[in-house]
Amino acid sequence: MEHRFDKHYTRDEARALLPQIRQWLERLDHLRHDLERFDKRLSGLVEQGSDTGGETVNNWIRTLADMQEGLAEFQRRRIIIKDLERGLVDFPAIIGGREVFLCWEQDEEDIEFWHDLDTGFSGRERL
Repeated sequence: MEHRFDKHYTRDEARALLPQIRQWLERLDHLRHDLERFDKRLSGLVEQGSDTGGETVNNWIRTLADMQEGLAEFQRRRIIIKDLERGLVDFPAIIGGREVFLCWEQDEEDIEFWHDLDTGFSGRERL
């Protein structure tokens, strides 16, 4: 049977990564806020016709690079970020011979839900 993902997680494997994932998500969230701040500052400078070079641009680029790095951590492990603001992530898994996602949201203690690859959050079912 053809699978969409080349990496699948057991619940225990996914669970073991949660402390690390919590940290990565927190970091990405901080970076996202920084980026929004720099974006506002940059668009303000552009509107005023000011020189937009210098520190703000450098900070913006550095923050963007840090974000890419953070996102790459997920990509490397084939963990999908569904919603960064909510800290919603999916782990490819096999349940009963079917390829599905184990679904976890940042404020949840443990991984307790799964859903089909195509149904998303609204199709979540308890494990």
